[in-house]
Amino acid sequence: MLIYNVTIKVTDNIAFEWLQWIQQEHIAEIIATGCFTHATLSQLLEMDDSEGPTYTVQYFAETRDKYENYIENFAEEMRQKSFAKWGNQFIAFRSLMQIVK
Repeated sequence: MLIYNVTIKVTDNIAFEWLQWIQQEHIAEIIATGCFTHATLSQLLEMDDSEGPTYTVQYFAETRDKYENYIENFAEEMRQKSFAKWGNQFIAFRSLMQIVK
């Protein structure tokens, strides 16, 4: 099982609306691609939140092929939708992890 981790820091002025959007729309849209089985959303604690909260979304892929399918066929469109909606009011970075145990 692979985990596609997206860490996102959002500005305070969009934090509430962004959280609703990610929970109600964005995660579901990514899961609907069929590339991931499920996702978890977490808020990072013990961080400097003076400029806004930081969240992680972890998407779980059963195989490397499913992850690669997402990257090749869906990732750019999903990123563009995020930028179209929120502009430069967030920053995100992504990492790929593998469950060892």
